[in-house]
Amino acid sequence: MSSADWVGSRSNLGFFSRIRSNKDVRPEAPAKAGPLLEKSTAKDAAPGDVLQPDSERKRERFIPVTRFALMDRLTLDKVWKPGQAKEARRFFRYLDFWRQQQYAAMLMDLDQTYEAFSPDTDLLITRQFSETDRAALKHRVVNGVESLLQRANYERVDPHDVSFILTRETHYGLDLFVDMDAFEDILVYYRGASNKKHERRRIQRFMRKEEFDVPIFQRLFILFKLKPFEKRVEEFMRDKKLSRADAEKRVTKLRQNLPPGINDGNIYLKLFKNIPRTDLEMIFPNTQVRFRLFDKLRLGISAGGGLGMGAVGAAGKLALLTTNPIAAAGAAVGLGSIAFRQAMGFMNQKQRYMVVMAQNLYFHTMADNRGVILKIAARGAEEDIKEEMLLYSVLAKEPSRRSDLPAIDAAIESYLTTAFGIKVDFDLEDALDRLVRDGIVREEADGRLTTLGPVEAAAHIDQKWDVFLDRLPDPISPEGYEFDGRPPALPT
Repeated sequence: MSSADWVGSRSNLGFFSRIRSNKDVRPEAPAKAGPLLEKSTAKDAAPGDVLQPDSERKRERFIPVTRFALMDRLTLDKVWKPGQAKEARRFFRYLDFWRQQQYAAMLMDLDQTYEAFSPDTDLLITRQFSETDRAALKHRVVNGVESLLQRANYERVDPHDVSFILTRETHYGLDLFVDMDAFEDILVYYRGASNKKHERRRIQRFMRKEEFDVPIFQRLFILFKLKPFEKRVEEFMRDKKLSRADAEKRVTKLRQNLPPGINDGNIYLKLFKNIPRTDLEMIFPNTQVRFRLFDKLRLGISAGGGLGMGAVGAAGKLALLTTNPIAAAGAAVGLGSIAFRQAMGFMNQKQRYMVVMAQNLYFHTMADNRGVILKIAARGAEEDIKEEMLLYSVLAKEPSRRSDLPAIDAAIESYLTTAFGIKVDFDLEDALDRLVRDGIVREEADGRLTTLGPVEAAAHIDQKWDVFLDRLPDPISPEGYEFDGRPPALPT
C-alpha cells in the first residue's frame, strides 16, 4: 500500500496499529462537543517561539492545501469501494456548502454587533447604547472574532512578550517602539510562519547579489481598541504622579503619533500578508520611529563636524561685531544656516524611515475591519471542511473506536507529510466534535464510532438543510434601544 493512499485504503487499521505503538503519539483527549463557535483554544506561543527556525518551532494546525485539491485526492476511485468515490465527492460538496452556510448565519450576528464599533460604517446609526451595553457588545465582538481566528487555525501571539515583539531593529532596518499600555483590548494572531527569499548586496561579496531567508508570517492579524483618553490620563496621574494638566499634555503628545481620525470608541481589525517576523511593531497604529545607533553616530559626527568648522570660521568674524557689524551678522547667519541644515538632516532621515514603513505596510495590507471578519470566516469554514474530509475518509471505511483516535490523528499527519510535504498538528478533536454534532458520526457507549456511509451522509445533510431556515435564530441584540436617528428629546 502506498503511503500516499492510506486515507483511502479499505484496510488501514493495521497501519493505525503500527502508528499506535509510536512513542510520539499524543495521549487520548476526552470527547466533548461544544457550541459551533467554540474551538479548543490554541496554546500561546512560547517566548520567542515564532522567531525560532522551523525545525525548532511547534507545528501549526493550519493545513496549507486548498479544499479542492484535498477533495480530489480523497475521492479517487481506487481508494473507495466500487461506486462510492462519486458518492463521497457528492457528500463532501454537501458538507462544504452546509459548513459555509452555518458560518454565514454566525456572521449575521457578529456583523450586527460590530456595527456599533466599526470605523468604516456609512450607515445611519439608529440604535443607542449605554456604557454597560457597549461593554457587553465589545466583549461579544472580541470573543466572536477570536473564535473565528481559532477556527481558521490562527495561532495567538502574546503582545506583551517584548523579548521577540519589541525587537531593537526590524528586517527593513528600522528601530521602532510601541507603547502597549495605550490599548484597552488587543489581539495578535498569525498563520503560516515560514520563510521567504530576499536578495541583498554585501561588501564582503564585492557587492554581488546573494539570496537569504527572511522568516515571515504569511498572515498576521491584529485587533485593537485604544483606552479612552480620560482613562489614560488617570493612569498617568496614578503611575507617574503627574498633575492632571501634565498628564493630559503627555497623553496628547503620545497620541500625535496615531493616524488622523482614529477614535478610542472604535474597534480596529487589520490583516496583513508576508510580514517579517521581526517587524511586528510595524502593524501597530502608535509605532514610533527611532534613530538607530549607526544613524545617531553618523548624523552626530556630521552635525558636530559641520557646526565645529562653521563655528571656527565664524569666530573671527563675530569678534568684529563692534568694528564691522555687517561681517559679524553674515557670520551669524552662516552659522545658523549650518545648524538648520544639520537639523533638517535629522528630520529628513526620520521622514525616510516613515516612508519605508508606510511603503512596506501598503504592500503587506490585505483587509481592514469588516473585510477582515469576512476573510477570517471564509478561511474558518475552509479549515473546518478540510479537517472533516480527512477524518471522515478514515472513519467511513474502517470500524474505529475512541481508543484509535491517537493513531488516526498521527496517521492523518503522516499522510499530509507524504502527499503534500507539509507538517501540521491535525485538529482531530474539533473535527470529530462537528461530525458528531451534525449526526454524521455517532459515538456508542462502549466507545465505538459509527459513521454514516457517503450516500446516507449526503441524505442526512440534505434533511438538515431543509429545516435550517426554520431554526434560524432571530439576530436581535438585547443591548441598546432604537431611536429615529436624532438625539432623544430631553425630559421636560
